[in-house]
Amino acid sequence: MSKRRIIDLSVAIEAEIPSDPPMMIPKIEYMDHQKGAEQMQMFFPGVEKKDLPGGLGWALEAIFLTTHSGTHLDAPYHYHPTMDKGKKAMTIDEIPLEWCFNDGVLLDFRHKEDGERITKEDVKKELQRINYKIKPLDIILIQTGADSEWGTPNYLMKGAGMDRESTLFLTEQGVKVVGIDAWSWDRPLPYIAEEFKVTKNPKVIWEAHFAGIEIGYCHMEKMANLSSIGKPYGFTVCCFPVKIKGASAGWVRPVAIVNE
Repeated sequence: MSKRRIIDLSVAIEAEIPSDPPMMIPKIEYMDHQKGAEQMQMFFPGVEKKDLPGGLGWALEAIFLTTHSGTHLDAPYHYHPTMDKGKKAMTIDEIPLEWCFNDGVLLDFRHKEDGERITKEDVKKELQRINYKIKPLDIILIQTGADSEWGTPNYLMKGAGMDRESTLFLTEQGVKVVGIDAWSWDRPLPYIAEEFKVTKNPKVIWEAHFAGIEIGYCHMEKMANLSSIGKPYGFTVCCFPVKIKGASAGWVRPVAIVNE
């Protein structure tokens, strides 16, 4: 009888760690059971703390964050108002659930330098190395090793990133959901900004994201634990996003299901 492993591929949403640019860092207010007892007295007039188990009530958290905080799934609307060469771009609540539960493929680019492009030829070479042919709706996971710096100031500069051609190479084969263990599907923003400063070529800006204008697709960012999967394919990825009306992204807790 085969054994099944379920691997958490997400990071936790945490307050006050350098997980994003300063304006995007989540804030969490924790209201403990003592505070909860006070709140319950408001909801149930006449109740006293001594009436509650141990004098304690519920626990509650208030969170300030963006839809791109923590591990999340970007919808095509994040990249542009249109997709598929002119159609209205889908928001996160419109993403077909069929896209989000499929065979997974892990491509390892940990040998690439921080800020380096993962090119179409790189992807082809890695697929040849693992002896795999992509099929429609495969969920492609890109491993850069950036998650090793999660929670540190280095995280925003860590990892290689996809470019326009490598992204289109995947989506042209029917891939609809991809993911990466770095802050962005593109190269880290400071590297892109430096290249633009030197070349003045606007095509380098957010090129992998903007590939979604041509062919709509979703990508997960800030993934983790990809090395725990232990195989390049032969596993399933489940990554249903939180349903937020009209939003550009939704929080997700992706898992890899591995039968052994």
